[in-house]
Amino acid sequence: MRTFQDLQEHMKSDAELINFVHQCINEHKSSPEYLAAYNAQRYFDKRNSTILAYQKLLYTISGEAVPDNYSANYKLCSGFYETFTTQEIQYLLGNGVTLGETDKEDALGEDFDDKVQEWAREARIGGVAFGFWNLDHIDIFKLTEFMPLYDEEDGALKAGIRFWQIDSDKPLRATLYELDGYTQYMWSRKTASQGTILQKKRAYKNIVKSTKADGDIIYKGENYPNFPIVPMYGNDSHISTLTGLREQIDCYDLIKSGFANDIDDASQIYWIIQNAGGMDDIDLVKFVERMKTVRAAVVEDGGAHAESHTMEVPYASREAILTRLENDLYRDAMALDVKSIASGAATATQIKAAYEPLNEKADGIEFQVTSALKAIFELAGIDDTVSYSRSIIINKSEEVTVVLSCAEYLPEDYITEKLLTILGDADRLDEILEMKEKAEMDMLPVGSEEEEEEEMEDTDEADFMSDFETDEEDDGSADIQALADRIEKLLGGL
Repeated sequence: MRTFQDLQEHMKSDAELINFVHQCINEHKSSPEYLAAYNAQRYFDKRNSTILAYQKLLYTISGEAVPDNYSANYKLCSGFYETFTTQEIQYLLGNGVTLGETDKEDALGEDFDDKVQEWAREARIGGVAFGFWNLDHIDIFKLTEFMPLYDEEDGALKAGIRFWQIDSDKPLRATLYELDGYTQYMWSRKTASQGTILQKKRAYKNIVKSTKADGDIIYKGENYPNFPIVPMYGNDSHISTLTGLREQIDCYDLIKSGFANDIDDASQIYWIIQNAGGMDDIDLVKFVERMKTVRAAVVEDGGAHAESHTMEVPYASREAILTRLENDLYRDAMALDVKSIASGAATATQIKAAYEPLNEKADGIEFQVTSALKAIFELAGIDDTVSYSRSIIINKSEEVTVVLSCAEYLPEDYITEKLLTILGDADRLDEILEMKEKAEMDMLPVGSEEEEEEEMEDTDEADFMSDFETDEEDDGSADIQALADRIEKLLGGL
């Protein structure tokens, strides 16, 4: 295992460093962690390694094993691992990550929620995945394309090598990430043993000045306070979540494929020809070919006759073991089997009980995601917290009844918000509240005669009070008779 201290010991010259980076890549590709992550990715892609490599064999009289190229050899790959991984990631992160201060979300990139989902998914598949804070967004590195170099003293990630190659006969590219910048390398077919530096070390944050004469020139660069690549672990054990499930998935695939092979082989009709001992193998082949094409054959010997037969494959035991394996897989993966709550009559208690294993697993994933995001926030200069809204199937009728039963004790707007959340229209809250307020205004009754009289009295009173208002140039005198008439009018109206 290569470490950060090993890197420091091989920095005496460019040639030595290039050779060290190339050795690290080769060693990483043969490491148990890389192979486990590679196989887990294949299972996620429904390319189950064990069943695809399975070959039916025949044994000769001498006991030699030879490939069976005559009978059916189906290789059915199940999608259990993809189902389990996708379900747990979407359950926790399907609704995105919520920041305490929503105005800071733009600083993390437009596709921040998508990147977090990808990061967590790759961490579950490979045991660990790496998030590179690239100025204003996150780039995700899989374990199968990134070799970490941890510090021997504190175990922190201090450097790493990202590599990629589209084919074995194409150039190998690599980038060495260090605390003070990154360097790019390439090994082509001609320089496979030596390698070249494509780009010398540069800082992570660069200020570029552009001129017509010189083009783009980097005149200032700076780095982050910490190493800008953050590991996210898939679990506390730092291993792929395929571990412990692969053997059960292989068993399921082999039994299912064998079942299909037997059914295919048994579907063929075979013939028994009695009193035809003189027929050799060539005659038998001709007989079968004629039955397939002409659908009829002539038996020359008067005592000979042919009978067709088919085989019935026993299936009950195989169906039972396949069902048992499927149930065990869902239990061991702590996944939700929707068949258990597929009935429309499932109560909220039954749904909650079915979700409990998935909830417990999501709690563990949430801890790893939160820890990684805190490190990213520190690099981005953001001081904030995160929360998650888990996706869950609910009994809408029962949930609506519960909310409405509390309506008299809670604010009306809160009840409206809860109902819209249950119905899946929470994003229309402001629109619905506005429509509701407008409807209530339209339902107000038209003013009665008594209200009109009160309005007139208010008007007369306002006019009466206005008579006391005087301009600054007025000498303070008033029309006593007019004032007396207005008072009499008001009193007469009472």
